[in-house]
Amino acid sequence: MATHAGFKSLAICPPSTLRTPAYWRQHFPEVVTAAESRSLGRLFAGGSATSTDPFQIEMQGYLKDPFRGTVECRVLGPEETTLSLELKAARDALAAANMGPGDIDAILAASFVPDRLFPGNAVHLARDLGADAPAWNLESTCSGAVVGIQSAAALVRAGEYRNVLLVTSCSYSRMLDVADTLSWFMGDGAGAAVIGEVPEPHGVLGTKLISTKSTCGAFATGVTLDRQGKPVFRMASGDEEATRRMRDDAAEQLETSATGALAAAGVRLQDIDFFIFNTPTAWFARFCARVLGIDPERTLSVYPRYGNIGAALTMTNLYHAAHAEKIPRGALVLIYAVGSVSTAGATVVRWGDVALGPPPPPSSTLQMAASPA
Repeated sequence: MATHAGFKSLAICPPSTLRTPAYWRQHFPEVVTAAESRSLGRLFAGGSATSTDPFQIEMQGYLKDPFRGTVECRVLGPEETTLSLELKAARDALAAANMGPGDIDAILAASFVPDRLFPGNAVHLARDLGADAPAWNLESTCSGAVVGIQSAAALVRAGEYRNVLLVTSCSYSRMLDVADTLSWFMGDGAGAAVIGEVPEPHGVLGTKLISTKSTCGAFATGVTLDRQGKPVFRMASGDEEATRRMRDDAAEQLETSATGALAAAGVRLQDIDFFIFNTPTAWFARFCARVLGIDPERTLSVYPRYGNIGAALTMTNLYHAAHAEKIPRGALVLIYAVGSVSTAGATVVRWGDVALGPPPPPSSTLQMAASPA
């Protein structure tokens, strides 16, 4: 009998420092005034008001807001690292599953970016957990969670391992100058899941990954000097054509990934009970709903609470959906994520008995809506 592999537990860990648009208005008023000519304004610039492109349609309502719908972001505090967030999420996921480090057979880490460029966080995570399991790093930018879910489930189904700990994290704040308007919508975070043997019919049913090679060059990265003259690793907007491809290819990437995952799982779009999209913008969940022709109530977006937390978005959206009881046992869930300069992908999961880690502290601005100013 084939082994079924799926989620056993899920946990997230946001960082401690909160930033809202008020922070930039107070500290960088001149940048806010010139926002439309800066990085974020150019990245999400208005097109034709009569455009039929679904991305443009859903973005239109946010173009009068210089922050493009950002409500709040959470970023690493002075004493925090991606590893410290990953470690907290991993321990919470293990505790929720009633497991210890010795129950894990392998550890996969998708850190974007890790605390050190080489080697990545995986082996350090194993050390700090006290786990003897082999640990290695995955990298697929913002789609690292979907790639990790496919990899972990495949290893379990193949009989190589019984339980795999998958950890994802994002540290955009360390790659951006706080005066760069890109920092207005990018934050940090981490998530972890135990993926192992689960009873039929639950588990990962089918996955489809595709290349996003058309976006190569969309972001530039390298070492530069900060305001104190110290070398730092920075990310900035890159080639305008590649940046345009991120928007123009978005609908096709979603459709191709979702169609492929549904076919691999042997189910139809109308069979899906709930949808999880990584939500790098305030309008991305509604964009995905429009493209797939589904009711927006069948998904959710954590963007108002966290902003764009890259590789941590998938786990965070999934956790909040499960915590809000939007995904009951037996529900079919389609999970989709897109990463620039890497992959896009979807996976179909039948939700089982998934234990959740403790909820994060409540948001102090949750009453605010991520709507146009």
